[in-house]
Amino acid sequence: MKNPKSSMFALSIALLSLTLPTTSAVADEIVVTGPGTALGENYVPVPIDVWSQRDAVSSVEISPDGKHLLILKMEGGNEGTNILEIYSTSDFSKPLRRLNSNPMEMISAGWVSDKHIFGNAWQVVRKTVTGPETDVRSYLSFSYNLDKNKFAKVEGSFEIVNVLPKEPDNVLVSEGNPNAGATGVDPFQAFRPRAYYRFNLNTGARSLVLKGSEKYPDAEFDDDGNPRFTTGYAGSQQVFYYRAPGDGSWKELEVRYDLAKHDNLYRVLGGFHGFAGVSGDDPNKGYFIDHFGDDKAGLFEFDFKTGKIGQKIYSNPDADVMYVQRSSMRWAGNNKVVAAIYPGARLERHWFDMDEKKLYEELERKIQFAHQIRITSRSRDGNTMIVSNNGPRDPGSFWLVKDGKAIKLASENPAIKSADLNNVEFIKYKARDGKTIPAYITIPKGKGPFPLVVMPHGGPQVNEVVSYDEWGQLLANAGYLVLQPQYRMSVGWGKDLFDSAYGEHGLKMQDDKDDGALFLVKEGLVDKNRMAMFGWSYGGYAALVATQRDNNIYQCAVAGAAVSDPEKSYLDRRSPGTPKALDDWAKRRGMIGINPIKDVAKSNIPLLMVHGDWDRRVEYYHFTDYKAAMEKAGKTNAQFLTLKGADHFSSTLMYNHQEVFYSKLLDYLKKDCGPGGL
Repeated sequence: MKNPKSSMFALSIALLSLTLPTTSAVADEIVVTGPGTALGENYVPVPIDVWSQRDAVSSVEISPDGKHLLILKMEGGNEGTNILEIYSTSDFSKPLRRLNSNPMEMISAGWVSDKHIFGNAWQVVRKTVTGPETDVRSYLSFSYNLDKNKFAKVEGSFEIVNVLPKEPDNVLVSEGNPNAGATGVDPFQAFRPRAYYRFNLNTGARSLVLKGSEKYPDAEFDDDGNPRFTTGYAGSQQVFYYRAPGDGSWKELEVRYDLAKHDNLYRVLGGFHGFAGVSGDDPNKGYFIDHFGDDKAGLFEFDFKTGKIGQKIYSNPDADVMYVQRSSMRWAGNNKVVAAIYPGARLERHWFDMDEKKLYEELERKIQFAHQIRITSRSRDGNTMIVSNNGPRDPGSFWLVKDGKAIKLASENPAIKSADLNNVEFIKYKARDGKTIPAYITIPKGKGPFPLVVMPHGGPQVNEVVSYDEWGQLLANAGYLVLQPQYRMSVGWGKDLFDSAYGEHGLKMQDDKDDGALFLVKEGLVDKNRMAMFGWSYGGYAALVATQRDNNIYQCAVAGAAVSDPEKSYLDRRSPGTPKALDDWAKRRGMIGINPIKDVAKSNIPLLMVHGDWDRRVEYYHFTDYKAAMEKAGKTNAQFLTLKGADHFSSTLMYNHQEVFYSKLLDYLKKDCGPGGL
């Protein structure tokens, strides 16, 4: 089959002469009205081949001067590679440049000046994973000079820390991993010192700016490239340090957290507490995010002159402030904070800047199926911008907004139409101990009660706001209602929900998932005799635990990249330098909490287990050891699928991995899940 994404950009260029209507299309409300069949006889689901495609477009950006546009796009069919194309905004008939990185593949690219692009590329260089977090790929960073049509590269992977707007030939970068944090904080990797460099975009040379140490492992910088804030560790104490403009050494902040107490774990594992940046208006002012006695984290002022945390600027009663949004006019020298971001039905904004708010409201009126929109790049004069959107009816799109007109340039998966997708609703329900659990449900077309797939996220200490979720939409397209619960230890919903998970892996954390399923049964949305659990990573662990519970409410479980032996994983990764509370937390994931591999004899429902043999986050032994344990216990009601050459992260799953996996997943649920299938 021809790749339906390959000709997408050429076709969409023709849309440049069109202006979209100024109101968004609104999806029809889906109403569940009593028992019935989810899908009618004439219903035709989206083919697996379509869901399995890699993103047709990874990035679209406008240059700071507004004269050029780049697009990183997939070409060459299902086994294709990314190509970087650069267009003049005065002539979209053909690209000025078509670039690739053979034998490597570009995985990111973005403008860092009027004439420079910075990005990363990867290449598979080995066929085995030799230990935790060891990648089979090598990475390099590159810059590209448009005027000279010349690349400059440096071995290793670097992340942009600051584009240094006042230094057009340099950027500030740090050593990094493109997939770091993809499934949450690994407590044994969280304190690795980082080095920071000025990277010359013309020559590829880098000069050391700051080298992290055990005391000061990393740093935050201002737009002039000055280190301004760092978090260090003194014994079990988490310590914060700052520098005022012009300072050459660190000063200690008045705030310390004792990591010998699990009560302070959320501040580390949540990943968003602490310094939130320097003010764009005053270099002596900054921002700090914390609870300071409240359940929900708020945004506070910080004074670099005094080292004092000031008044609270904003907090939300239902969710944590997780980070701040800055002005879209950065290239014009405006880097002020315009909004505080917190989770809800989507990533919500509390606006401080009414002009930016008005702009976003206008964009939501112009962009079809607007849900989670973001200005990803904007010209220095403010007249041209690229806006991205994704949501329940949009798998991801890029829009050129120029002179008040919005034109759709590209879709991440143009073969999926809005009519193929399903509504996502934000709900809350009560767990059996009274705890309120936020959740998202993706509702299939037709009439309920529906068969249900409970799909817990990985991590587990991550924030999951469901806008467009490919797995959720795949399952809903096949007729399943999908529940994605934000069970205790999920991030962004307050300290109490997180802390209530301490020591509850496989216990109350598991109850939260089951209670969500039972809530939907009570509401009449779900058939209690047609329920399954499917998860990846920690979600796969939860699926294994689900197969072993007494009075089981599920007909089957699907465990992807599952942590089947958390005790062994802990012993492989433990470090004597890890703070006590984090070490205790890690132990409670397996040595103290439920360890599925020790309880295979309790398995009482069918299981499908899926794992990539190149998985560096949850190594392949979790799959092979569990399979052997099941066979030894005489458990025959299980199936096992290895994805050859697949890593842990979604960005590393190629077309062939997804086609095999998605086909098996839907076939298994339909035919082998419990008696008669789900």
